[in-house]
Amino acid sequence: MTAPDFAGAWQYALRRLEGELSPLLTYHNLAHTQDDVLPAARRLATLEQVEGQDLNLLLTAAWYHDIGFVENRAADHEAVGVRIVTQILPRYDFSPAQIQIVGALILVTQIPQSPTTHLEKVMADADLDLLGRDDFWPLNDALRAETTALGKPTTDEAWYTGQLAFLQTHRYFTAAARSLRAAGKKQNIRKMIELLELCRDPATGGLPQGAGG
Repeated sequence: MTAPDFAGAWQYALRRLEGELSPLLTYHNLAHTQDDVLPAARRLATLEQVEGQDLNLLLTAAWYHDIGFVENRAADHEAVGVRIVTQILPRYDFSPAQIQIVGALILVTQIPQSPTTHLEKVMADADLDLLGRDDFWPLNDALRAETTALGKPTTDEAWYTGQLAFLQTHRYFTAAARSLRAAGKKQNIRKMIELLELCRDPATGGLPQGAGG
């Protein structure tokens, strides 16, 4: 059986992400895939001892996990991504079983995450690695800007209420992610609570400009 052309498949995803994503996507952009999720996937894979073909399938899913945004900005973009990999990856000699794994890894990034396999848990944690990092705040601002640009503006209070609920209900699935990011996520939760309290305090007149990060 011919080995998959992983490098070729990754280059295909890069070309589409570079050329077809809307400029309105200030969060779900090429940088999110290339500079955030892919390094996180590699880092977690090393710590979780994911190697060989499993590693390459994980990295393929990382490259393609948001490619559905080239066609659809709605919440079901993951399903579009699965359709794309089902159509494209056979060109790069991926077997049906390998494509099924990549598709499942893409779907597991859908919120709420529900991974079952070890590889799915690594993928889920890589996609939300930022929740426990210091750069969560500028990235969260970018997500809010994207949401507003796509026609769903919110007040400061509504935004931080939703984001706090998300942070508090989220959990990391791998020991590596918990070790790396749990403490940072707790700090980000504390700051989010402070921001929300500022929004709700009439004495402050609302949230100071730039207070979000």
